[in-house]
Amino acid sequence: MNKEIVSDKQGICLVVMFILGSSLLIGTASNAKNDTWLAIIIGTLLSIPVILIYSRLLYLFPGKDLFDILHIVFGNIIGKILSIIYIWFSFYLGVLVLRNFSEFTNIVVYPDTPIVVPMIFFILLCIFALKLGIEVLGRWSELFIIVNVIAVILITIILSSTQMNINNLLPILYNGIQPVVSGAFSALSFPFAETVVFTMVFSSLENQKSSYKIYLYGLIIGSLTLLVNGLKNVLVLGSDTMNINYFPSYISVSIIRLGTFIERMEATVIIVLIINIFIKATIDMLAVCRGIAKVLNIDDYRFLATPIALLTLLFSTFNFKSTMEMMDWAFNVWPYYAIPHQVILPVIILIAAEIKVRKLPSSNTHKT
Repeated sequence: MNKEIVSDKQGICLVVMFILGSSLLIGTASNAKNDTWLAIIIGTLLSIPVILIYSRLLYLFPGKDLFDILHIVFGNIIGKILSIIYIWFSFYLGVLVLRNFSEFTNIVVYPDTPIVVPMIFFILLCIFALKLGIEVLGRWSELFIIVNVIAVILITIILSSTQMNINNLLPILYNGIQPVVSGAFSALSFPFAETVVFTMVFSSLENQKSSYKIYLYGLIIGSLTLLVNGLKNVLVLGSDTMNINYFPSYISVSIIRLGTFIERMEATVIIVLIINIFIKATIDMLAVCRGIAKVLNIDDYRFLATPIALLTLLFSTFNFKSTMEMMDWAFNVWPYYAIPHQVILPVIILIAAEIKVRKLPSSNTHKT
């Protein structure tokens, strides 16, 4: 399988946009209500040791992805079983992300268009990106990240300021600590620990320690962006209005009016949201393609791009009956479904890898 080199800058941009992805669309830790900002901070702190596990795995086995590591550490049979588990995890995450996109476009952008139509065009773009590979996607992300930064700074900090009400943040911890803990747990699983997917696609980084830099910088920038966005949503909408809307980031921007000169800023938000979701969905499908190729000993994963993308489209279309069902899964079921893949299994894999690495020749691993 051809090596695709991802620079540190490209890797950071990809991680940031992956974290923003659908979480910028449907919100993060919203069950903490007006304490959403506090839940995001705690969720970020909880995520640091988790991403250090991911970084350590890539550091121990330079030039290898998670599927290679599983094969090396656990052998052919158990390695393939664990690989299939992570392939399914990535596939279902991609299904959920695509459905987030389709519900958004169906409700906000094209309400009179069948839900599957925007999904088809979106999937065609994903197939194109998959065939180009992560190296090209990384170069795209360097351009796309600029749009994100401009949108967040211009809209959130400057234009939304006239609509903000500081009283919406008060009183702090009015509902007790439990909603904050629940929100932090939710933020850990969605979106921070979802970055486990990058262990499946980052097989060739610039240098040995790139994984630490990419993960840490990506987490910091991504979480700060979500923190600013979460504060904006609470300050502009208030916790009650924020929680009854499926897409609070869009709603909070749609009410921006500065005279007759600046209005309809939601068009900019739509572009940013779709770009981030595109990056996240493509990374998920890329992990699936690479994983299947590794399990089946196929040299090039690219020919799998079309069938995997079409399967994602199929599952996404029929897996949820309504927006409410999708949101219920995302906020109430997904955290418990995802944590074993994001935390428990990686801890087990790392322990086994640390033991295994000391038995292998130093040319194949990094032991310090």
